[in-house]
Amino acid sequence: MGFDKNFLWGGATAANQFEGGWNADGKGPNSSDCCTRGSKKLPRRVTYMTKEGTVDSQMMFTLNAPEGAVFGCFDGYDYPSHEGIDFYHHYKEDIALLAEMGFKTFRLSISWARLYPTGLETEPNPKGIEFYQNVFNELKKHNIEPLVTLSHYETPVGLTNAWNSWADRRTIDCFMRYAKTCFESFGDSVKYWLTFNEINAIEHMPWLAGGVASKDPAVIACAARNQLLASALTVKLAHETNPAFKVGNMVSYAVMYAHTCSPEDVLKTRRIQNNTLFFCDVQCKGVYPKNKLNQYRQRGIEFELTEEDKKILKEGTVDFISFSYYMSTCVSADPEVMANQAGNMVFGVKNPYLKTSEWGWQIDPVGLRVSLNELYSRYELPLFIVENGLGAQDTVEEGQIHDSYRIDYLRAHIEQMKKAVEEDGIDLMGYTSWGCIDLVSASSGEMAKRYGFIYVNKHDDKTGDNSRMKKDSFDWYKKVIATNGEDLA
Repeated sequence: MGFDKNFLWGGATAANQFEGGWNADGKGPNSSDCCTRGSKKLPRRVTYMTKEGTVDSQMMFTLNAPEGAVFGCFDGYDYPSHEGIDFYHHYKEDIALLAEMGFKTFRLSISWARLYPTGLETEPNPKGIEFYQNVFNELKKHNIEPLVTLSHYETPVGLTNAWNSWADRRTIDCFMRYAKTCFESFGDSVKYWLTFNEINAIEHMPWLAGGVASKDPAVIACAARNQLLASALTVKLAHETNPAFKVGNMVSYAVMYAHTCSPEDVLKTRRIQNNTLFFCDVQCKGVYPKNKLNQYRQRGIEFELTEEDKKILKEGTVDFISFSYYMSTCVSADPEVMANQAGNMVFGVKNPYLKTSEWGWQIDPVGLRVSLNELYSRYELPLFIVENGLGAQDTVEEGQIHDSYRIDYLRAHIEQMKKAVEEDGIDLMGYTSWGCIDLVSASSGEMAKRYGFIYVNKHDDKTGDNSRMKKDSFDWYKKVIATNGEDLA
């Protein structure tokens, strides 16, 4: 009973949120580099120059760029990804701290634009390859297994400016060139790969998920197809490169409960949940589900899926499923209820049985067990929880950070994870807590929303010396790993 002796305990990060060095050693700008800092109340914005030569911006989640817009970074704007927490220069120190906690694995992403600055080059940037080789060598020195995401919320902005990135099939070839470089350059160091982070986010956050500067449903449908094709081709290439490689997908998963036992609420909940699982269906089963194709037809979306596309998807199914879990949400068939009771980040009705974090995300540990059961019963593939954590404001008191609230959150989720393994028979590979070291929030662009076991002295007003400090949760998680999840006290 309990977790397997080879269970992969660790933490997760993303290059655009913690790496910094945004233009160092030949790196090009990516879609995240063009996103401004936000807050709880102010949304992040994306900057561009109009064809008339005026610099302008739009809200990241509702971006619908004017014709001829050229995306980039401009004076007078605050771009948090440019510095992140400067892992680019602190990676040895940071990896040593992760090793001190006893990490078995470390999830990180490779910045596509660090290897291919515009995405259009035919040869990679050698300085970019050198940096990641150094990182992987440092992880190997500490016996930490890398878990590498190839595309984590950043696309070279050169591809957006060329043809609206993933809206165009040509981006698939650019991505495959990049993936091939990663497999050949880092294959001796990396066994576990993920293709696209939270690939289902392309439908409601197309800029963040793919550098797509449009909210047109037809454009987004094509972008989703192109990412799914790229994912399948990447899986196939990985297995051809090294049969020992294990490649997973990665989806954002929020359990959905019907707001009431009204049949209409239940039906709508199941339809929305099926739409969320559409990406998993394609990546795990190799086919577009009929309900998704029917949805496109009903909405009048022109969508091409060739026989060759179908063949690619069928041949490129993943080895395991990875997912993020932060919250659950409730669904109502009543439009007024849905409109007037905001429950979580994306949508939903507030659940009266749950507590809420400082940023309005409802906390539901049992929902993690529900997620594991839903995904495993549907696909029967090994599962990997690669993001889970609490964003909260931390206070330094006499040189210490007492984050009992974070420990309570993680303990409750790990307890449910353990029950899923022991009582429900779930095949679970590992668990990587999100933001194991403080980093920039993807949704709000803040440093104030902290997730880490390691505090970074960096603030949204740009003060701080980037020094690192252990929180109380650091020693707690060290104990959890050392006992393979047995001691959660």
